[in-house]
Amino acid sequence: MDFDFTPEQEAMREAARRFARDKLAPGYAAREADGFIDRVLVREMGALGLIGPELPQRFGGLEAGGVTAGIVMEEVSYADMNVGYICLLGSLLGILLSSHARADVADVLVPRIIAGDTIVALALTEPGGGSDAANLTMSARREGTSYVLRGEKTSISLALQADHAIVFARTGQVGERARGVTAFVVPMDAPGVSRTSFSDVGSAAVGRGSIFFDDVRVDEACRIGHDGGGFHQVMNGFDYSRALIGLQVLAAARASLDETWAYITERQAFGNPLAKYQGVTEPLAEAETLLSAARLLCYKALWLRDQGRPHTAEAAMCKWWAPKTAFETAHRCLLTHGHAGFSRDLPHQQRMRDILGLMIGDGTEQIQKMIIAREKVGRIAVPY
Repeated sequence: MDFDFTPEQEAMREAARRFARDKLAPGYAAREADGFIDRVLVREMGALGLIGPELPQRFGGLEAGGVTAGIVMEEVSYADMNVGYICLLGSLLGILLSSHARADVADVLVPRIIAGDTIVALALTEPGGGSDAANLTMSARREGTSYVLRGEKTSISLALQADHAIVFARTGQVGERARGVTAFVVPMDAPGVSRTSFSDVGSAAVGRGSIFFDDVRVDEACRIGHDGGGFHQVMNGFDYSRALIGLQVLAAARASLDETWAYITERQAFGNPLAKYQGVTEPLAEAETLLSAARLLCYKALWLRDQGRPHTAEAAMCKWWAPKTAFETAHRCLLTHGHAGFSRDLPHQQRMRDILGLMIGDGTEQIQKMIIAREKVGRIAVPY
């Protein structure tokens, strides 16, 4: 086994690290107050190749693989895990479009994603769905060479900031469940589209909200893949994005842990640095161990993907365990800082709140464990 990154990957890490720590880290708290991610930063990320580095070169990507995308995700999210959403959706939806959209659509949209010129949201969840992701009622009615979309999507990250959304709607019957779902790329300025925002406890720079489609007409060219194929297309992509999410949250926790190790060597109590006391250092040593183990699991899942090997179970492990580990680490770091950690002047509480959102979104702990069980013993472990 070789745990080293290639020289090219290390060069990408260094470029991402310089940008993240110089440009992103100083504005972490301010972006929460502002409630958006500055497009200038997004375009700078694109110019450096930090969005969709695994995407094909013909679209402007680097074809660098999932491990390299994970490296970028770590560095960006160490500075601001909210900006990591730009990397996450750029990779997930860039792959979906480049693999399944019509060439004339992909040739326009994917290069703009990679360059940071456009933001695309994933619009899958509905008010009556949640974890039952295939339970979609939003309709896409065929009319000649167009489709007319009607319904609501909810809990959509970047809902107010996205320029386009990949929207999943039912073209078949409700009883067909996943087999009757089709994906479309929809401009968010199309007639009939409206949006509202939520007031969340974290990730305010990303934002979350509902998108309403009131008889929104899109050309059939906007359909991604074939009728009824949309749900399986995005579910396959989740095996990739879940490993990236693992690195996203772990990087935020790593930032807090690094700061806390430094803090306990400087802070004095009873005539000694806090690092002299095992009651202080042992919980941090445990966090160090768990973060390292979870990080290796994420990179294993990405490596398996790059080798073209199955990684569904590993991705699900990343998605439930890494956020839990990251949240507990950030919480421990907050407590170690005492009342100073309880203040908004330090970033631990913000990181903890931001991580919490990814303990819920993109598949809960219970769903991930069900997926792992299914991969071990088959569909007998699935309750539907």
